[in-house]
Amino acid sequence: MGRYLLLWELDRTRAPVDPKERGAGFNMLIEMVKQDIKKGITKDWGVFVGQHEGYSVVEGTEVEIMNQIQQYTPFVYFKVHPIGSVAQVDEMIKVMTK
Repeated sequence: MGRYLLLWELDRTRAPVDPKERGAGFNMLIEMVKQDIKKGITKDWGVFVGQHEGYSVVEGTEVEIMNQIQQYTPFVYFKVHPIGSVAQVDEMIKVMTK
């Protein structure tokens, strides 16, 4: 199972102009995020203050992460970065220094 940093950005062209409608849409997205946190897939999530983008740290197999991302399509775009842990970097260093 891998750990990934997801950088996400809302597709603002799909956001309603009316603030109440936009708030309802954002609420639906946040509820989905809360469900991912409850399931244990999402470990951390945040928005960059004043922006329509943010980050998420997730854990799972490649297929699990691909499926999780698809539920937000087409309203959110993602850049996915695999994360190496301290233990993994330590293993790499051990191999390098043998």
